Amino acid sequence: MDTIASLFSFITTPVSWVIVQFHKVYGALFGADTGWAWGLSIVSLVILIRICLIPLFVKQIKATRAMQTLQPEMKKIQERYKNDKQRQSEEMMKLYKETGTNPLSSCLPILAQSPFFFALYHVLNSIANNDTIGSINQSLLDSAQKAHIFGAPLAAKFTDSSSDVAALNASLTTVRIVTAVMIVLMSASQFYTQRQLMTKNVDTTVKTPFMQQQKMLMYVFPVMFAVFGINFPVGVLVYWLTTNVWTMGQQMYVIHNNPTPGSKAQAAYLERLTKHVTNHGKTRSRGEKAIVKAIVAKGRDRNEFERKFINALSKTGLVAQADGTVVKGEAQAAAETEDGTPTTGGTPKRQQPKRQSKSQRQSGGASGAPKASDEPTSLRKSDEPEDAKPAAPAKKQPGGNTRSKAQSGQRKGPQRPKSPSKK
Repeated sequence: MDTIASLFSFITTPVSWVIVQFHKVYGALFGADTGWAWGLSIVSLVILIRICLIPLFVKQIKATRAMQTLQPEMKKIQERYKNDKQRQSEEMMKLYKETGTNPLSSCLPILAQSPFFFALYHVLNSIANNDTIGSINQSLLDSAQKAHIFGAPLAAKFTDSSSDVAALNASLTTVRIVTAVMIVLMSASQFYTQRQLMTKNVDTTVKTPFMQQQKMLMYVFPVMFAVFGINFPVGVLVYWLTTNVWTMGQQMYVIHNNPTPGSKAQAAYLERLTKHVTNHGKTRSRGEKAIVKAIVAKGRDRNEFERKFINALSKTGLVAQADGTVVKGEAQAAAETEDGTPTTGGTPKRQQPKRQSKSQRQSGGASGAPKASDEPTSLRKSDEPEDAKPAAPAKKQPGGNTRSKAQSGQRKGPQRPKSPSKK
């Protein structure tokens, strides 16, 4: 084991140095030999590592979004080769190669933090074996062996014998209870993280072999952590439990604010976004603008939840723009509905010309004034003088070609003769 640790000293030495620096800070607050000082040093190491991995996490999100854009093509491949699973897998791999995407990109954060996990394991194992390692000298080694977390020594394991635990000034029962609780919490947090990813943030309309692998890993990983956890020191369990809680919270934030298209999380997000936009008449953040922009750019390829979002905005007189903003429908010449055709919500309605009285038509024609009037018809009729009202229909002169004057509400001009009734 010492040989392995010496081979990986390039990573164990920096990890031990970081722990020592955090221990100096927390030791001044809680005492150098307390479990709080050493436990918080490990937790701080986790937070520092995960902050450094944020760029990698962002890259993972982008790769995941790239996979999501390929889902319509995946669905076509599934329908085309639904009876030939081997050809279906070959076409999927060909699509991944052509687009430069990697279906295993979600494993990048785990692979990136595995060297730190390996280094921390050897540091804590050296403490349990009373061996100095990296920046941890003999005085720090004695201090770490005295540290207890809820009564369990930092370097104790679930599989340790009673004599090994007694050498660390602890009880075997206490060690096993604390380690068992930590293992259960570690496995439960891992399972919940995978479950919310599969149930809330996955497009259920497209089923790929990668999705089936994720479902299998959702049950396999917690069991693996439970089996291997009994051989982990308490300090490593603190590290792994902290990183699982961080991952769970980070994933909940992403699902809440940037969900996968076609997932249940997107349906809940667009419902919240619809209420906000209809109340305030605008998008409030860059993330919302980016999502609205992506929905508008899809056009006819929008899914069910995105069509409902566009229709809800149209019903309230709002139109989503190509840049992700939302404007009033009157200011938009044409807007897209779910099928990509113009809607009346974004264009003004064509108005019919208003009816005029006979006197207004005669006066307008004589003076050359415009015939259209801005006053309503009902008000015009009530304000007209008595002599402006249409006269009674004149009697038909013999031999003449006069027409009966049209009454109010009747069509002017020659009337079409009624067809004789059939006997």
